[in-house]
Amino acid sequence: MSRQKLQELKINIRRRIVGKDEIIDYLIAALLAGGHVLLEDVPGVGKTTLAKALADSLDLSFARIQFTPDTLPSDITGMNLYRPATGSFELMPGPIVRQIVLADEINRTSPKTQASLLEAMEEHTVTIDGTTIPLEEPFMVIATENPMDAIGTYPLPEAQLDRFMMKLSIGYPSGQDTLEMADRFLDGSLAEPLRPVITAAELLEMKAAVCRTAVHDELRRYIAELIRQTRIQAETRYGASPRAVLVLIRASQARAYLEGRDFVIPEDVVSMARVVLPHRLVLTAEARMARVTGAQVTDRAIAAVKVPGLS
Repeated sequence: MSRQKLQELKINIRRRIVGKDEIIDYLIAALLAGGHVLLEDVPGVGKTTLAKALADSLDLSFARIQFTPDTLPSDITGMNLYRPATGSFELMPGPIVRQIVLADEINRTSPKTQASLLEAMEEHTVTIDGTTIPLEEPFMVIATENPMDAIGTYPLPEAQLDRFMMKLSIGYPSGQDTLEMADRFLDGSLAEPLRPVITAAELLEMKAAVCRTAVHDELRRYIAELIRQTRIQAETRYGASPRAVLVLIRASQARAYLEGRDFVIPEDVVSMARVVLPHRLVLTAEARMARVTGAQVTDRAIAAVKVPGLS
């Protein structure tokens, strides 16, 4: 049943997003792995549309936060509101107290406001004036951002980036996909409302199955060595964090589950490493000047580690 539900989820999202099956698979894998996703790309390629398509396909509570330069932390987390009629304060949770949260254009707001998401993303709680509220599971943040050289953007700090399981780029559609998108726009099918196809209980059951997906001892050592390699590359100032080890394991389990297996294979690890690791690497000034990217360093780390032959 879960396989059928996942197929329905993919079909649902494809009604809004044309020709980006790999990105859709990564997004669903992050959902199953309990991770958060950062979508970075130029304006107009469908970042917000993709996030909303996923949210509309799930029977979960949803909030969209439009980040602007004057957005305050309390606009995200909530506040205690004074009621003159009763002479008391009422706790008013903010939009972060939802199950799927779209943080749209997250790098258009100040670092102080960006940091208001940290507790929710890591601990699945939010603290308002000393009162801690647990967030309802499942919980996921999908953030969008424009490239860092765009006007009016604030770079996300390393601590924030490390809390995103994956960083994805949608990219421009192909010529054929562009024509299909135009046809579907003209006949109205691109804007048809989506119905939820997966409930919270079903999603939690799938996430539990992902956690049970077997990871061979050799693969664990392979992942550990892959992470170590990111730290000793000449271009890295700081390599992948210990959190990256755990995140890569879980993401690899999710990919295996999506592929219909109850065990992880090396291809799962390599595929997920390319979206889990690059944004976590802090490069040296020389590497940045030479326009070296985190993706290139990740590929070099992958090439440096022998792929295990599982028995």
